Order: sequence, then C-alpha cells, then structure tokens
Amino acid sequence: MGCGGDQLLTAEQEPDPVVVDVPIAYVKRPAPLDEDLVLVTQDLRIPNDFLPGAQLFIKPRASVSALEKNISDGAFFTEDEIIAASETSPLAGYDVKDLSVSYDGTHLLFAMRAPEIEDADDDEQPSWNIWEYDLTADALRRVIASDLDAGFGQDTSPTYLPDGRIVFSSTRQQANQALLLDEGKPQYQGLDEDRDEIASVLHVMDADGSDIQQISFNQSHDLNPMVLSSGKILFSRWDNVANNNNINIYQMNADGSDLEIVYGRHSHNSELSAEALQFTQLTEQPNGQLLAALRPFVSNGWGGEYVNIDIANYIDNTMPLASQSGLNGPAQVSALFDNILIDGSISPGGVFLAVYPLWDNSQRMLFSWSQCRVYDPEQVLDENENENESESESDVRTILPCDDELIANPQIETAPQLFGLWIFDPIDDTQLVINVPEEGQFYTDVVAMQPRAFPADAQQAEEFDQDLANNNLGRVHIKSVYDFAGTDITAQGIAIMADPTQTPIGDRPARFLRIVKAVSIPNEEVRDFDNSAFGRSRNQLMREIIGYVPIEPDGSVYFEAPANVPLAFSVLDVNGRRVGERHQNWLQLAAGEVRTCNGCHSQDSEAPHGRADAEADSINLGSANTGSPFPNTNPILFADLGDTMAQTSGRINGINIPFQDINFEDIWTDPAMQTPASSFAYRYGDLQSPLPITAACALNWTSLCRIQINFPEHIQPIFSLDRQVFDEDGLPLLEDQSCLSCHTPEGEDGLAQIPAAQLDLRATPLTDNPDFLSSYRELMFGDNEQELVEGALLDRLVIVTDQNGNTVFEVDEAGELILNAEGNAIPVTRTVGVANSMSVNGARSSNRFFIPFNTGGSHEGWLTPAELKLLSEWLDIGGQYYNDPFAAPLN
Repeated sequence: MGCGGDQLLTAEQEPDPVVVDVPIAYVKRPAPLDEDLVLVTQDLRIPNDFLPGAQLFIKPRASVSALEKNISDGAFFTEDEIIAASETSPLAGYDVKDLSVSYDGTHLLFAMRAPEIEDADDDEQPSWNIWEYDLTADALRRVIASDLDAGFGQDTSPTYLPDGRIVFSSTRQQANQALLLDEGKPQYQGLDEDRDEIASVLHVMDADGSDIQQISFNQSHDLNPMVLSSGKILFSRWDNVANNNNINIYQMNADGSDLEIVYGRHSHNSELSAEALQFTQLTEQPNGQLLAALRPFVSNGWGGEYVNIDIANYIDNTMPLASQSGLNGPAQVSALFDNILIDGSISPGGVFLAVYPLWDNSQRMLFSWSQCRVYDPEQVLDENENENESESESDVRTILPCDDELIANPQIETAPQLFGLWIFDPIDDTQLVINVPEEGQFYTDVVAMQPRAFPADAQQAEEFDQDLANNNLGRVHIKSVYDFAGTDITAQGIAIMADPTQTPIGDRPARFLRIVKAVSIPNEEVRDFDNSAFGRSRNQLMREIIGYVPIEPDGSVYFEAPANVPLAFSVLDVNGRRVGERHQNWLQLAAGEVRTCNGCHSQDSEAPHGRADAEADSINLGSANTGSPFPNTNPILFADLGDTMAQTSGRINGINIPFQDINFEDIWTDPAMQTPASSFAYRYGDLQSPLPITAACALNWTSLCRIQINFPEHIQPIFSLDRQVFDEDGLPLLEDQSCLSCHTPEGEDGLAQIPAAQLDLRATPLTDNPDFLSSYRELMFGDNEQELVEGALLDRLVIVTDQNGNTVFEVDEAGELILNAEGNAIPVTRTVGVANSMSVNGARSSNRFFIPFNTGGSHEGWLTPAELKLLSEWLDIGGQYYNDPFAAPLN
C-alpha cells in the first residue's frame, strides 16, 4: 500500500514493462549537516546556497538492480582521480541541483557548482553554472564554455524552451546592468528587497550559451522556471514589495511579455503548517494540473509536501476563475499521501524531497521520500546500567516506524531522516523502491529521461508593435481605473462618470496616472551607505518616477512606457496626490508589447485579478457605435465600436507618453453644450529650486528620463527659499512668506522663539543624528512640544493627573511621597507630544502639512502648485531621504 508508510514493497520488484527502458537521473548527497551535526537550515530566499558533496547519477531503468553511473565527477576530476578517490577518500565536494529533461528525453540540464578554491576570497570562488548531459553520446558540457562569461553570475534552475533555447534564473541581471549604464550610473547587480542576496531573475540564452537576455525584472527572486504545454514560462516569484512577502506562481512569454500571476496570492495559509507555505519546484503533469512543493521560507528539516494544483480553474485555493464561479475548491490537494505535516511536528506520512511525474499515461510518480521514524521511547539507557559498555554500544538506539501510539507519546523523539527513491502508483496505491534508503544519504532531485510532447513554440506578446520595440518601449491600455476586479466603484455608474454634462470635471476622483520605477539597491561593496538614506521607513526602499499621463473621464488610460524595467502605477487626484493603495507588485513590459488590463485591485480583496483569463469582464464596454462621439462629449473625438475614451483620444490626438509635468486640458467637453474647464499644469520649470530631473529631460522626455527626488537636494530647498518680495525701493511689498521666517527656533533679533506650529524647517544637521536635517526629523517624526522659558526653548511639561483629575505626585519605592527642598510634594510631569506633519503613507495622509495651503488656509498661495506637486509626489513614493544610492553619503 502507498499510504505514507503503512506497507512498503522494498524487495526487488519484477521489471516494469512501462518504465523498464526509461533512464532516471537523480542527485544524491550526504546529509547536509553543520558543525554541530545538525541539518543545515534551508531558506528559499537563498537560492545560491552551496552545499558540497552532491553527485549526479543516472540509472538505465527504474529498478533497484539497475547499476547507477556517476555523470558529474568527470566535470572536475580525471578518471584516475575518481578511481583513487573511491579507494581512499572522497573527492573534493561540488554541488548539483535543478534537473530538467529535454522534450525528446535525450538531454539533461542542471545547475552545478565547482568545489571551493582553497584560500580564495568569496568573489574568486566558483559560481553556479548551467551544464548539459547528452545521454546518447554520454557527453557532459558546460553550456557557457567561457570561464569569464560563465562567472558573471549565479546561474540556476535551467529548463529547455521548445525552440531549443534555455531559460534559467540568474543573478546576472543582464538588462538591468546595461540600463544602469544608459542612465549614467555604474553597473551593479541589485539586491533583493530584503537587501540580503543579489536578486536572481529569469534569463534566456541560446543552446550554445550565447545571446543571454534578461526577461524578468522582479526586484526579488524569480525561480524554478518550467514551460507549460501552452509555451508559457511558469515560475515562482518572490513578491516582496513593502508588506508583501510570499512566493507566488506567475507566467510569461519567452520574450518577457504578458507577465501575470497564475496562482497563490491568497493561498499561503494551510493546516499543514503554522507558517505561511510557499510554492516552489513547479512541474506540469500530463493531465494539465500543476505539481508544486509547499515549503515555509525557512525550514530546519529537509523535505516537505507536494500538491496537485488545478490552475486551469482556480487562481487561489478556494477562489475559482470568474468564469467558474460555481466551484468552491480546494484547488490544491496532496499529490501522494494525505498525512504529511510540515509544521515542525512529526509527520505521519514522512516527507518528500523531490517528485516527478512519469509521462506514460500511468499517473505514476517518481519521488524521494523519508518514512516517518522515531526512536524507541522504551529504550532509555541508564548510565549506571551501562557503565561497562563502550560509548558506541551505549549510544545505539532502536529506530521504529511511526504509528499513532508512538506519535501520541509526548516523550517521543524523531530519528534522522532516511531518504530513498520510489515509484508511486495511485491506481494500485502501491510504492516500489528504486534506490533503497541509506542512512546519511539524501536524494534531492529526481527525473525520468522520458520523451514527452513538445509545448507550443516560445511565445511573443499577443499584440506587438515593431516601432515600439525599436525604441525600447511598450504600451499599456487600462480600460478603467474605476474597475475593481469587475466591480464599478463609481457612485452612479461609469456612464454617468464619463458624461461631462452629468459629472463635472472637478467631481472626477481619478485625474492622472503616475508611473513609478524601482531603484535597485547595490551591495556594500558597490556603495556602502547608512540605512538612514531610506529616511523614516525602508518599506518602499528607493523609487524613481517615470512620468505622468492623464486618466480619461471613463477611467481609461492609454500610454507608452519604458520596456524591461520594474514598473508600478498610482492613481492621482486633481492635485497630483495618490488616491487608494500603492501598487505593491512589479509590472513589466517587453519591448514592443501592447498590454491591456481591465482595471485596479485592492490587496484585501481575494477576487480574481491580474490574470487575464481569471478576471470578471471589464465594466467598461467602450463606445456603443462607430463614428459617433461618446454621449455629450466633444464631437471631434469620434469613437470606434468598443473603444474606450483613452483609445479614442490616442487614435486622434496621439498616444500619451509619460511627461515629467502634470498637464490638464479639457478635451472632452463639447463647447457647444458648456464651457470647457480651464487648463492647468504643475511644471518643474516653475520651480525656483533645483529640479529633480536633468535639463534635457525637462525639455524632452525619453524612455531614459527619471524623476529622482532626494530630500536634501530637492525638498529642503523649498523650505530654505527666500520668498520675500520687495518694491523698487527695496521695501517689502507683502508679508514675508519664506518658510524660515517663522519655522525656526531663532528670531530675526537672534533670540530664541517657538517655531511656528512647533515645526523647525532649518537645514541644520541634527546633533543626535547628523544623517538627517532638522527639517526632515521635524516633518516625519513625532516630537515634543516646546515652550519659551526665561529665553530658552525647553520641552513643555504638564502635570499628570489621575482618572479623577487629582494631581499625581512622585513617590519612593515604599510608596512614600518625595518632597522637594521646601518640603512640598513633587508633581509628576510629562512632555506633550506633537504629531508628525508628514507621513510616508503619502500626501493624502499628510493633511497636517497640506491643509494650511488649501484655499482659505492660512498659507494659501505661499507655495506654488509646482512645489506642492513635488512635495506630494515625494511623499507618495515613500518620503525617502534619498532615492539615489549614489547620492547618499558613504557610511
């Protein structure tokens, strides 16, 4: 029986007529133990860990009696060295993992790392490389032949594309580094968003290792790529923006286009474990379901559970596609045994290290499995009884297979894992041994070198524009920002929102779209700066702004944006301030890609979103006619059937490109029906302080233009600007509206004063933290209210009272009153807090600062629209102290 260890068939089985001629490949390694002989901790976020001692073997058939052949030793050692090692001591350790079979079953791809170089520095040690074994020719080769080229990154997780190329995960960040040069920055490999490891993302290369191209642009890892029968690349993405921290399942085309989530964003909690479980080691099965390993990020024990996932009908475990709303789930079920636990307790069904489906219509699976084992609880050796026994004799303890009674015993101890290789037949409910388990040996990968159907050809974007590709651009069409997972969030419906006669422009909540780009963070060897460079919060790390485009009355947006960079979008109000949540996962466009999405999504909602075939239909059906304007709009803008307002405007006026300024022009109001709204612009050119863009970009936007805001360089000058206006005789015309005329602790007479609104906006380094100017500290952090006492600024103290309003006095340890020199009781006092004026959550969360500048406010007109826009966008992207790692001072 195959019930997780109830009954095992470990004797030599008769040759299986189906798999007798199918070679199997596997990785065998000694149990990975640390210096204390404890299993090395696995962390999914460290994909390039080096654990020497692994070896790659092939058997000609899946049978215990079949002889295994080592095919990896020859990469590093001569035949004589291999023979000598088998007789004396083991060879120096290398590492192997990530097996993948060609579609004809004749070739094997894998990642392998050479042994450590003694006394070499970390940057001189070997890297992970992609290797290929030709079964027919019995030949082994490194895919990238050049030592120099092979050493440019850590290359892992290879798999074949149907056109013969190879997709793999790598720290090379080939396109990222090229773009850094184009942006005038030094080349470097960016860290993941935890700033622990260099991010490993997807690349493709030709079969000979040439023409390496980066195709994914996540800021944390993209791992485990495999190719679906559709030709799409499926992979595990570590979504790690801000408060996100999960590995989800994504797909894309082989050129990096059509990136979208497939499964898992709301499926990480499980009764199998108290910790969130992540999706790794993805494999498509013959029946179209997905096989995936479930692992916590960090595991002290090796192995875990494997599940079958119905990705054809579900986007989450209990959330079907919108078109399959009658289904309830679960979408994921145990792939082999139903009694696996990975919560740190004893797992009755044991644990799995690797599972691979056979492509012979038998539903069978190869797997590496350790049966549940515990030490005999009755065998407790007494030191007195065994004082005459040798240490080795007294240390021997009997190991028993688990049963319910043993597992229920609170004194039970788990025994070391014992992995073997097996075949599981779900039809007969049997498991047959292929490699008998050996103490201290782990099987960490297994595959069958068996032919299977070729997928569809590696794909390109469904819509492709060569002119865009030539300019390294993509194009985005958002049908309506008022569409939240198929729900119209407008008060009276999108048709009324889009009609200028029924909804005045001033009542439209969504006016502009901000396009934001991630800034890759270098490691300390490239640029060593202090954490204070991120400012109040490191949640958003560093960000740049690509530019702004308008949102049309129906909520639609149509624009071009740079290709091959990590992007996020924010919806803005009339003041250029973000409304709603930040976009907390990275989007990308392939060069030439034309991408359409329905709308927006809330992170709290579990409704299908982000996967084209999973979402509900768009709320925006577009124009009902061809050649007619939208209802009550400017007749010049005549629509085609089904077009949104953004598509119509793009066809007639040209498709929007991001612009550094926010510009508004009322193109939709019919002048014959009502007066169009006044145009306005928030222009950097109107600033009297340094611009956060280059002079060239201020005149002409290109795909390389970036808005980069650093507090000391671009925000502080707004507060330091002298705004006093004088007449021709040098006399002041108006009240001095300079920020530092009031927001300073020192008056014009040189005497101390209370800064207006308890807000000190000077560009003075803090004495207790010189990394920040006093203005940043005052704006972004809470502080104590101050008062003027005998010419000195001191924290204001107030007397503490109890719940009845009585004064609370200081007492000693015995509860007796403490008296002052005059013999009077001493009241307990406390400081009075002053809330921060600005918030890293964005401009609309910073009302304490902005309200005085509103119409009718005490500071109305004191800051220009361009200055308020700069302050707003800086807060919306996170209020960082620096958004350029190379502007931040060295540590």
